[in-house]
Amino acid sequence: MLGWFRALMPKEERFFDLFTRHAQVTLAAAQALSELLKGGDDVVRLCREITRRENEADEITREVMTGLRKSFITPLDRGDIKDLITSMDDAIDQMNQTAKVITLFELRSFEGHMQSMGDIIVQAARLMVDAVPLLSSLNRESARLNSLTEEMIRLEEQADQLHDEGRKQLFLDKKNEAIAFVVGTEVYGHLEMVVDRFEDVANEISAIVIENV
Repeated sequence: MLGWFRALMPKEERFFDLFTRHAQVTLAAAQALSELLKGGDDVVRLCREITRRENEADEITREVMTGLRKSFITPLDRGDIKDLITSMDDAIDQMNQTAKVITLFELRSFEGHMQSMGDIIVQAARLMVDAVPLLSSLNRESARLNSLTEEMIRLEEQADQLHDEGRKQLFLDKKNEAIAFVVGTEVYGHLEMVVDRFEDVANEISAIVIENV
């Protein structure tokens, strides 16, 4: 009886719009991070841009959480909505943490492997932008969603390899510069965590597909 009643009730669909807005803001932050990793005079400005985008994403996340409290019927399981927006927010939060480290140590140049990881972060963010609007049409778009999440996971594997290769090269180049090695290793660690958070997003989307299709 409860399931029949829920089926008749209007659902709050704006969550899909909020997911899409958050993904677009995250992509903008990823593009700023990738540009930042090219180095030069724009590093400080781009760090501020990432922070601005992260604050914008936080507002969207709060709107999702408020909507969960106020909505009687949701288009997806409440836990799934909360877990998805949290994982999305964690990705841009980690970008901001990366920018904070770069600001703290006043870095202005970056290793080639770091730049390649920045490119992967942009690719992952674009895949997320493609994926989240499809959640409103789960049955029709499940195959496409599976393809997108699989690609996000492959990107994480590529980033792991770049992380390991980059740290090794950093050791070879900076073995007599302990501080430079430690700082570079920290930047690599944060970049790897950004990509890991996108893998979390992919896993959350995959779980939603499995539960609902």
